[in-house]
Order: sequence, then C-alpha cells, then structure tokens
Amino acid sequence: MTVTIGRRELLAAPGGAAVAWPLAARAEQPTLPVVGILSPLAPGSGEYLLDAFRRGVGESGHVEGQNVTIDHRLAAGRFDRFPEMAADLVQRRVRVIAAFGSVAAVAAKAATETLPILFAVTEDPVSLGLVASLSRPGGNATGLNFFTTEVNAKRLSLLRELVPAAARVALLMNPMNALNTSATLKEVEPAARSLRLQIQVFNASTSLEIDAAFAALVAWQPDALFVAPDGFFTSRRVQLAALAARYALPATYSVRDHVEVGGLTSYGASLVDAYRQLGTFTGRVLRGAKPGELPVVQSTKFELVINAQIARMLGLTIPASLLALADEVIE
Repeated sequence: MTVTIGRRELLAAPGGAAVAWPLAARAEQPTLPVVGILSPLAPGSGEYLLDAFRRGVGESGHVEGQNVTIDHRLAAGRFDRFPEMAADLVQRRVRVIAAFGSVAAVAAKAATETLPILFAVTEDPVSLGLVASLSRPGGNATGLNFFTTEVNAKRLSLLRELVPAAARVALLMNPMNALNTSATLKEVEPAARSLRLQIQVFNASTSLEIDAAFAALVAWQPDALFVAPDGFFTSRRVQLAALAARYALPATYSVRDHVEVGGLTSYGASLVDAYRQLGTFTGRVLRGAKPGELPVVQSTKFELVINAQIARMLGLTIPASLLALADEVIE
C-alpha cells in the first residue's frame, strides 16, 4: 500500500523530514576558505601583529569569521615545531599558508609544492630555495623580504655611535632560529672587527633561558647589548627591555616594537608593516592570484627609533648626528 503525505502533514510532522530540510540546506553551504598562519610568536604576545595581518587581508574584502577563517599556529619560539605545524596545515587542506620568518617559510615549502605559500623572510628568498627569482618567483610561493639581517652591520655602527666608549658588546641570539643566527653572525662579526669591538655570543630560546643569558652576559661585563632579529625575542620584548634596564645595559634591537616598551634604540624595517603586507598578499591569492606570478616585495624603508627617556636613564647623550637621522625620538 502506498501512503501519500501531503505538504501540510509534512510540515507539521514532529521530528520528520521537514526538520531535515534546513539541516540539509546548512550542510550544503560552502565552507569558508582557511588561511593557515605559521609564526614564531607566543600566544597572547603578538596580537597587534596578527591584527596588522588581518587588516592586510581585509584590503581584499576578506573578514575573519565572515568569509575567511584564519588558523593560527604560533610556535612560541619553538622553531623545531614548524615542520609538524606545516604538515598539519597541509593535511587540513588550507587555501593559503602565510609563513612568518625563514624557518617557517622553509618548513612550509618542504611540506607542499602545490598549496600557495606567502612568506615574510629576512634572508634572501632565492638562496632559501623559496623562489626561482624575485621578479618571477614561479612555483607556489612569493611574499616579502624585509631585510632585517642585512642591516645588522649598520645597526651595530649606530649602537657604537650612541655608546662611543663601548668596547665589548654582548650578542643575544636564539639558537633555535638557525637560519637567522647564521645570517646575523655573517653580518655582525666583520662589522665588529672594523669597529674594533669585541663581541661575545649568548644564547636563549625560552623565557627562562633569557633570564639565564642575562645573568651570564652581565658577568662578562659588556658595555652594550645587541639583540639579534628574532620573532620570539619580539614576543618577549617587555622582558628584554626590563632586563636591559635592570642591568643598565644600552641595547639595540631590530624593530621599533622593542623601543616602544622601554628599549633604547632600534634600526630596521617595520614589523607591523611586514605583517600587513603579507596579509595583502594573502588577500590577493584568495581572490585568485597565483603566487608564482606575484613578484617578491623588498623593503625600501628602514627606521631608526631612539627612546630618549631610556638614554637619559643610562646617562647617554644622543649625538646630534643620530638625532638628525632618527625617524622618531620617543620622549
């Protein structure tokens, strides 16, 4: 026997097929594209940078939670975690991977030759094997080269100008960030020789190790501190500035973010702008652009920032030549 159910009965049937209709409709709605982020930042310490990335993505009309999902993978300085994180994003089949830092970018490139990769790196992306050339990247990756390591020699000379009596400079590095460490030493060691500065390397890759490194370097009695460019160090910028102030150490950093929280001076490209530009790249790829056809963007502006209040606390007189060069003097 065939039973015919009318439309009225179907709509009224409790728990029946009428309930399944809206469920099926929702299930058929397209899922949002996912952007996977690989960053050395620690959770809760770099939200302002991630906000800059979101602003960049938003320039193409993409808003997190509305028409795009952002999956944050923050390594908290554990660079050895990037290969696993990158593989996990590939397995999730994200639409785009945005990699901050050379180690993250190399890990992403090793994990996939097909998913689009947008990177922000301090070293030459060609030598890292990320692109074939800056103007014609080819493959599945492109992004931003913001020259943090290449300006290290200049940064050391600016530190010497600010602290003319300096003879011994402690160099704080993150050994987990091997690519960055190698590039930094390549720049700093010959610059130190030409400036007749003695340098000593101290390593730290966790918050506790930063405390231990300061105890060790203070025992060495340096005249100044050179903090290597590193995403984890940026996430620990308050700790670093507080320790430098406690031990009355004039310190130089690669990005202004350190100076804004009490560091003495910085010289380098804007980290906030780098995150925003990478977001812009990401938005373009989400709209259909191919990474291999987008030329790598290189930073052209480097800013010198000096905290005059910290200089006075350290008994330093800022030379007129540096005041003329400074993009900003924080009072």
